[in-house]
Parts: sequence; C-alpha cells; structure tokens
Amino acid sequence: MTKHEEVKNGVIFPAGEKNPFSQFFVGQSYLKGLVSDPKINVGVGNVTFEPECRNNWHIHRDGYQILLVTGGEGWYQEEGKPAQLLKAGDVIVTHDGVKHWHGATKDSWFVHIAITAGTPEWLEPVDDETYNNL
Repeated sequence: MTKHEEVKNGVIFPAGEKNPFSQFFVGQSYLKGLVSDPKINVGVGNVTFEPECRNNWHIHRDGYQILLVTGGEGWYQEEGKPAQLLKAGDVIVTHDGVKHWHGATKDSWFVHIAITAGTPEWLEPVDDETYNNL
C-alpha cells in the first residue's frame, strides 16, 4: 500500500508537470515552478516524488539549497553521512559544494519546496543497493 497518496496532486501548491530534469532522477517526479521573475536569481519550485523516486547525487556550486518538506515521507543524505528520514515540517539546508541527494521513501509520495541558488552539478544516480538498504 502506498502511503501519503493524498499529496500526489499537491499539498499547498499543485504538483505541476512531469519534471523536465527527469534525466537526473530515478523514477518519476513532478515540478511546479513558483517564482519566474528574471530579476530573482533564486529558483523556487514545488517538487513531488512518486514512491521510490529520488534524484541523483548532486552539488550546488556557488550557492545553496533549502528544502521545505510539505508532505509525505522522504530521504535526504549528504555524502559520508547517514540518510535522514524527512516528514512534513522538516527543513534541510545544503551548503555550497556539499554532495547530496533527496527523494521519496519506497512506499510513500513525497513533496518539498526547493529554494535553490547557484548552479547544480548533477552526478551519478543513487544506486539501488544504497537506496534499498534504507
């Protein structure tokens, strides 16, 4: 049974369209851009992950990322550290240059607002063995 299926169509903001960055994800995610002002150099988006979906390892160069979890259950992991289980109300701050990934748990939808500055450097996928051992 899938947990938190009620968040799949959006919690605070709509889920959006299929993520145009899907080549950097394992599984399906959806993205709704929330700020489109060209004078603002910070991206703000609502990201919805289907169960088992996760993004690749990545680094934010010359910037940072803040995740505001709004629904479901997910994982966040920085390289060399244990993964953290995330639930609605959790906040994650990823500093410049820190290799990390985030995504849904195996049996739950997951939604967060991502506030991102700088340029993402997309790296290798999170391998199934690492993910399945969580």
